[in-house]
Amino acid sequence: MIGTGVLVRLALRRDRLLLPIWILVIVAIPVSTASAIAELYPDVGQRLALGATIMANPALQALTGPVFDPASVGGLTAWRATTIATVLAGLMSIMLVTRHTRAEEEGGRAELIGAAPIGRYAIPAAAVIVTGLANLLAALLLVAGLAGQGLPLAGSVAFAGIVAGVGLVFTGIAVVTAQLTANARTANALALAVLGLFFLLRSAGDAAGAEAVSWLSPLGWAQRMRAFAGERWWLLAVCAAVAVLLVAAADLLARRRDIGAGLLPSRRGPAAAPASLRSPLALAWRLQRGLLFGWAAAFAVVGGVFGSLAASVGDIVADNPQIAEMLARLGGSGVLVDTFFATQLGVFALVASGYAVQAALRPRAEETIGRAEPVLAASVPRWRWLAGHVAFALAGSALILLIAGLAAGLAHGLRIGEPATQATRIAGAALAQVPAVWVVAGITVLLFGLLPRMTAVAWALLVAFVLLGQLGELLQIDETIRGFSPFAHVPALPGGTAAAMPFVWLCLATAVLIAAGVAGFGRRDLQAG
Repeated sequence: MIGTGVLVRLALRRDRLLLPIWILVIVAIPVSTASAIAELYPDVGQRLALGATIMANPALQALTGPVFDPASVGGLTAWRATTIATVLAGLMSIMLVTRHTRAEEEGGRAELIGAAPIGRYAIPAAAVIVTGLANLLAALLLVAGLAGQGLPLAGSVAFAGIVAGVGLVFTGIAVVTAQLTANARTANALALAVLGLFFLLRSAGDAAGAEAVSWLSPLGWAQRMRAFAGERWWLLAVCAAVAVLLVAAADLLARRRDIGAGLLPSRRGPAAAPASLRSPLALAWRLQRGLLFGWAAAFAVVGGVFGSLAASVGDIVADNPQIAEMLARLGGSGVLVDTFFATQLGVFALVASGYAVQAALRPRAEETIGRAEPVLAASVPRWRWLAGHVAFALAGSALILLIAGLAAGLAHGLRIGEPATQATRIAGAALAQVPAVWVVAGITVLLFGLLPRMTAVAWALLVAFVLLGQLGELLQIDETIRGFSPFAHVPALPGGTAAAMPFVWLCLATAVLIAAGVAGFGRRDLQAG
């Protein structure tokens, strides 16, 4: 463990930009949710009516889980914010651990550090400590924010504690996946796949009322912490114990591999490249295909799940004649279903932007690892090499949104007897979100070409777009500021109206950003800042 403190300080310095943003988002969403619920539902009767609606609707429970105390603002806050806060804590933990463990080995920096008087476990220990400190700080700020809203201190501590506890569980999962593969992207993908599986288990269990299924997921444990509704404090000990066991398992796995290697053997390639790999685009396909297949599969599954739940959204108005009459004047319960799809497709677009950033940053990974230089030393123009990866950032993001739309529309259409019509309609609505995603990809390419050491800003901007889109109206942010997000300029489809000019301007902005990034890359040195 010698040198752990030095590596902790180094990691904190490297993450001085990203870490505060992660923590701010994790804290801001529950606190703003509590404020909004207190404002929108000031009367106990209103909160009880909302709680009855939630418990009668499987679609709502699949999205956010059950509500245990609908009479209190805290109970509704826990219902609305627990899933998203714990998912964000899990994402932060996975990204931090992989960045400071497997990515360091893949880049050769771990071996260089290991040549100094640094202990065998200093690097993973520093990653776990930094991630634990980030979760702890988020928990402390959550307690202060929720208690500052007038919510009970015990419930605030329970909510914050379980968010941090789930973050620690995923810290352990990420440490384990970092031992399995020699590639940081694959380690991230494995951990994210586990997170997605846990979300589906929690979602399916809550929608079907199958408690045993929900208990299989740490996200289900977070819901059943029952913050503000008779807290189960022992679940904090469960999270801590699972995290410790996972870290111990990672230690045992680390003893059985060499530095830079993974326990899962890397497949050897042929001695000579086939004709299908003798172009920059073909090379980009070989490097990007695993990421694309993983995202496409995840979007197909999640799209199908939400599509199958869309028809039940109309049940919200079953016991409310006033809302039913209002919807009848607007066009019937189909309006509610369209609103549900429009909301979910907006979220899908934000998530798909994560794929676009990852794909657009693959050239930076190739550059820092040292694989770009031998390729560019041959007769390969820089712009062609970069264009191959940009093509996958653009086409891949459009493809996964199309797949999500088709899966959601097909699942919904099978329930109402119109599979072809609904699949086409929802897929078209999903594609309407693509230009906004492309702008995010364009920003990433621009940063890679001009400011390669600041490519993390692309993730920061994506988080800012998420905040503006999901919380901008709730936090009463000025519409002009919200307009800085490209997602504010795409229509809410299905159900809304679409004009051509926003799509044209977003595509033009993407073209300008990419052209500037490609030009900047052509003029700078490799490995330059």
